[in-house]
Amino acid sequence: MSTEFLLTTLVIVATPGTGVLYTLAAGLSRGARASVVAAVGCTLGIVPHMLAAITGLAALLHTSALAFQVLKYLGVAYLLYMAWSTLRDKEALTVEDAAPRSALKVIGSGVLINILNPKLTIFFFAFLPQFVSTGEAHASLRMLELSGIFMLVTFAVFVVYGIFAAAVRTHLISRPLVLTWMRRVFGGAFVALAGRLAFTDR
Repeated sequence: MSTEFLLTTLVIVATPGTGVLYTLAAGLSRGARASVVAAVGCTLGIVPHMLAAITGLAALLHTSALAFQVLKYLGVAYLLYMAWSTLRDKEALTVEDAAPRSALKVIGSGVLINILNPKLTIFFFAFLPQFVSTGEAHASLRMLELSGIFMLVTFAVFVVYGIFAAAVRTHLISRPLVLTWMRRVFGGAFVALAGRLAFTDR
């Protein structure tokens, strides 16, 4: 495993996107435990894309405009749903009184956020082969190994984001005005990410 792979992975993972946003929201609204659970969900959402890339299914998304568009717009719809839910739920960012969501629901949402993003499959399809020798005898195992490292880094970085959010939440969301603006910011951010995904090409 090269230093170049680790640095590239760290930059990619740490760049704010839907997974980071979801983990931050979980940390701010439900605390450190919820942020860790959200990080688990987002990390698990990588698995289908990883397997698709390794088995060659990413080639279908790359060559089939219809398959790519269908998955892309499912992702857009889900991000818009997340935005609507964030803006609608007046208790989404309360400190103590909000009813806790089950771990399975938090994980499920995190998984869906990453599954419904076709760019992630294309990313794995383009990213992993750069670090695997064409003449390597066990290329698939090597790609699995690198994917596992990518997932571990993803989980670790997301947990850091989430725990930081949980640490500052009492200073932020105990204020009604801040609470209102946080809902708007998170809702707007999900809309922006949906718009960015809608206008992306293969």
